[in-house]
Amino acid sequence: MSAGKSTGRATLRAGRGAASGTQRVGKAARRMTYAQGAGRTGLGQLIELTAAHSAGDALVTAALAGTLFKLPVNEARGQVAIYLLITMIPFVVVAPFVGPVLDRFRSGRRFVMAGTLFGRGLLCFAMAAAIVPADVFTIFPAALAVLVLSKAYNVSRAAIMPSVLPADIALVTANARVALFALVAAGVAIPIGAGASTWLGAEWVLRGATVLFLLQGVLAVRLPRHVDSPDLEELDDEGEKRPPRWRTLLNVGPVVAAAMRANVAIRLHSGFLLFYLLFLVQDKNLPGLAPPVTIGVLAVAAGAGGLAGAAVASWVRNHSPQVIVLATLALTTVVTVVAAIMFNLWTAVAVALVAAFAQGLGKLALDAIVQREIGEEVRSSTFGVVEAFLQIAWVLGGLVGLLLSLFAGGRTGLAVMATVLAGSLGWLLARRRRRSDARDAKVKAARADRAPDAPDAPSSAGGERHSEEWIRPEPAGTTTAIVRRDDPPAEKRTRPLTNPHG
Repeated sequence: MSAGKSTGRATLRAGRGAASGTQRVGKAARRMTYAQGAGRTGLGQLIELTAAHSAGDALVTAALAGTLFKLPVNEARGQVAIYLLITMIPFVVVAPFVGPVLDRFRSGRRFVMAGTLFGRGLLCFAMAAAIVPADVFTIFPAALAVLVLSKAYNVSRAAIMPSVLPADIALVTANARVALFALVAAGVAIPIGAGASTWLGAEWVLRGATVLFLLQGVLAVRLPRHVDSPDLEELDDEGEKRPPRWRTLLNVGPVVAAAMRANVAIRLHSGFLLFYLLFLVQDKNLPGLAPPVTIGVLAVAAGAGGLAGAAVASWVRNHSPQVIVLATLALTTVVTVVAAIMFNLWTAVAVALVAAFAQGLGKLALDAIVQREIGEEVRSSTFGVVEAFLQIAWVLGGLVGLLLSLFAGGRTGLAVMATVLAGSLGWLLARRRRRSDARDAKVKAARADRAPDAPDAPSSAGGERHSEEWIRPEPAGTTTAIVRRDDPPAEKRTRPLTNPHG
């Protein structure tokens, strides 16, 4: 009897200790998410919601890994290629359809985000019912719909970030906080989901994800009201209302376009590296360790690189996002060149780590550029286009990796990718230099043509006056803004649909 009581007391103490530890961890996480005014503006709530969203996606992935999307390393290259093409479907849907729909419902963004979460909860419930009878006609479409709604949530979340940004936090830092907590939540949820799937069955993991997504939908509705933006009327030059024009790559402006092209190159390299190294290991062309151990080491390196990218992004508060994007591309190029020259297991691990680091940091900087440069009326459409292009680049890189793994060794394949990266970097730097020279030439021409009898500009204007125009110097990397004297006041002018840098 006494032994039973002692065991019971020990179990009770262990339970209380675990509960106390969990409570302390929760309080510490709350202090981090709500720091620097994030709790006051709603950023802290958005971080927690996105972390829970990422955990839900991880549970779905763990549940489906043993049923529909299991991808062993010895699978035929043709089946891998089909898998890559399937992953493009959600992005093809998001870009032309979901982004414009989100832009049309700016005044109800909380409810749109909640709808994506409620929808995924219902889809998970349907997949749970279809797991035991192996009803692929239900599981497969539902899984793709879950991916589409997940990307719709990410697009909407990125679009509202400026609305919840505290004054003391830069956009890159805020995006990094969201990404860091999302990665940690997914990293915790995946082993839990995998263990529960093995012990209880995938259907119970999906039922748990159903409850989690439904709770998240309630939390999304409870986000601050200023997340919703009023539906503004867009006026043409004659003051008439005009229909919105959907954002395309051709009119996002040079700053966004350059950042997007750099990220496309980084994402192409990332997709290439994943499948190229995977099949090199399978074909035993990457000696040093046993193939399962090598794959594990590469996976750990990629995960560490992603976390490092999010952590570094939270520290670079005062650095230009454009410079960050180009720096990540330059770092990836240099490491790939070194790995191509001295190819072995550890240089392959280094290039995998740097590729994941550059992909994470470069994407966070790109998000900040889009959030800063693109008007609210088409921001979701722009993010939809960005996500689609990045996914297409990743798939193309994976297909190139599959093809080169058939006949090219490690040095040759990495040399090809290093050439692509170096060419992309050189082209982007040359275009940036030409834009800078053209901007300087315009400013000099405007100053040279200034009327000699024009009065000096007031010191508060921060620029020089030229007849009917004010020339205001802008920060490096942007175009000089021209404001005419006969323009209406700023509060009466509507925001242009196109990027002012375009």
